[in-house]
Amino acid sequence: MNVKIIIISIFLIIVAYLVFKPYSEVPESMNSSTSAYGAWQSPITAASIFEASDNISYLTVANNQLYFVESQASANGKNVLVKLDEGNTAVPLTSSEVSVRSRVHEYGGHPYVVDGDDIYYSQFTDQKIYRISQNSSPEAITREGLRYMECIADQKNKRLICVREDHRGIGEPINTLVAISLSGTKQETILFAGSDFVSAPNLSPDGNSVAFITWSHPNMPWDDTQLRVINFNQDASVEAVIEVPQSGNVAIRSPHYAKDATLYFIADFDNWWTLYRVDKLSKQVKKVLDQEIEINSYGIEDNNSAVIAYTKEGVDHIARLNLASGEMSTIGDTFSSADSISIASDRVYFRASTPSSGNAIYQLKGDSYEKIYQASGPVIAADFLSVPQPIEFPTGSNEIAYGFYYPPQNSHYLGAKGTLPPLIVKVHGGPVGATDSSLNPGIQFWTSRGFAVFDVNHRGSTGYGRAFRKKLYPNWGIVDVEDASNGVKWLAAEGLIDADKVAIRGGSAGGYTTLAALAFQRVFKAGTSYYGISDLGVLAGDTHKFESRYLDQLIGPYPEMKSVYDQRSPINSVQNITAPLLLLQGLDDKVVPPNQSELIFKALKENCIDTAYITFEGEGHGFRQPANNIKALNSELSFYAQVFGFVPAGNIEAVQLIKCENK
Repeated sequence: MNVKIIIISIFLIIVAYLVFKPYSEVPESMNSSTSAYGAWQSPITAASIFEASDNISYLTVANNQLYFVESQASANGKNVLVKLDEGNTAVPLTSSEVSVRSRVHEYGGHPYVVDGDDIYYSQFTDQKIYRISQNSSPEAITREGLRYMECIADQKNKRLICVREDHRGIGEPINTLVAISLSGTKQETILFAGSDFVSAPNLSPDGNSVAFITWSHPNMPWDDTQLRVINFNQDASVEAVIEVPQSGNVAIRSPHYAKDATLYFIADFDNWWTLYRVDKLSKQVKKVLDQEIEINSYGIEDNNSAVIAYTKEGVDHIARLNLASGEMSTIGDTFSSADSISIASDRVYFRASTPSSGNAIYQLKGDSYEKIYQASGPVIAADFLSVPQPIEFPTGSNEIAYGFYYPPQNSHYLGAKGTLPPLIVKVHGGPVGATDSSLNPGIQFWTSRGFAVFDVNHRGSTGYGRAFRKKLYPNWGIVDVEDASNGVKWLAAEGLIDADKVAIRGGSAGGYTTLAALAFQRVFKAGTSYYGISDLGVLAGDTHKFESRYLDQLIGPYPEMKSVYDQRSPINSVQNITAPLLLLQGLDDKVVPPNQSELIFKALKENCIDTAYITFEGEGHGFRQPANNIKALNSELSFYAQVFGFVPAGNIEAVQLIKCENK
């Protein structure tokens, strides 16, 4: 074969490969359309996200079977109690007409307990505890005006032990630890009172003691808590209440007895939330694990071994811990989040997520695990999946903050030549909560349309130790705003985003940071507040009990420091807000009441700033109904399109901004 024939043959092979090569393998430059960032067509719609997105929570092993709560879009966001059968199929145990959900502290807590063949759960509408037995209808066993969470079964004494919140009186509700008799009278007996809050009861193996956590105003459960133990008499009455010795402020949580009655718990005595135990002989507290990690959850397999889920440097791990030596062996790969360790006789269950998969249930046997149940939700194809990039950036006075950067990703489109993507800064709630790299279809909604997203963990976020968490006290409205702004500046300096097209969004505490960033910075060109706080002084007087003194830590005591509250309230600096603002608010919100959005909406109109205020009936603190979430997200897209000057793809109803005619 001569050289000419060889060259022609190679040419024909190359042409055939390019003609018949799968679309997904063709380089972007050969099949991508050029379009303005933000205007890209995407298969990830608001409807696809919320019409079929379920979530799982509150894993519990009972009768050697796994139970959990599933928030189901098909039930209009209601919580359904389910059991995983031998084929790893979720079997519903409660009707989709009711929601298994507690309102203790307004945010709720573990809402059910399994006791042999009986199941007891809190029903959201009336907050009563209902019992369901085999082949019987639900039966209420408690009265109106009382709320319950974190119940445990005291089989020895035929009763439930629960955290109770009493709303029958005037003023703040009263939180106590109570026993509910399961005999005919259903009599309730207060086991402990005297602190503002109670949580996390755990019964000893012999049923003679119960450990639990308490704290009082102005502390929050991540500030300063106490570990207490009640010892019972033979007749199940309280013999004594003992406080486990501790020195200084420490946040203790998750007490749990091993089979040999050793009491374990998580605490941050030395900055990190790690595992401790109470020595049975000396009664002194001893550290079990000496590592600079934050333990999210743990379960005790036997007297010598535990499985833990922990966070280190922004990623989560599963590990097995030798309780005697303190040696830890990490198992498998990293996760975006991992928690809810639940121990069965021959396996361990846990909940985890990754950048490409939302919350799922995993099963651990020995040193290997597998995913056995995935809640329904949108599947994001690789062509549209933006992979989060963890970043650290300088802020404050030689300090560091963290976050995840999501670049635009859509294989069908490229941005216009010479342009950079607009950025949406996402601020988590809490404000001492945290974000992680778990698949969030709501973020992919934006990145698949050509936005970049920066999900920030400002100073004060959880997961980086107590000292980092405390940096927010008493600096809320300062360091969080500073970190959100400095993150934008860092991304702009790296050439990743268009600094003239930056929006900020957040809910609750993140909504406050959004409003404060618009009032006190000039970095952001638009903002979206989901039930955010505009007037800190008003909030101090009308929020719920759980957070009624939280501002004492975040800012300072009120009214002694009223001038600082006034200074940091966006409503009092509304004249500095020049960027358009979208406000989204649930009308049943008891945590951040609607007046917070109404106040700043009125002030913005008076100050001639483009704004819109959308309310949602039947929604509280956080939207649950799919239709409302769809409307909120599409409204946000329409809002940014109007502010940044592009036409959004798809049939998106335009938000009617109230514009000032005198501009």
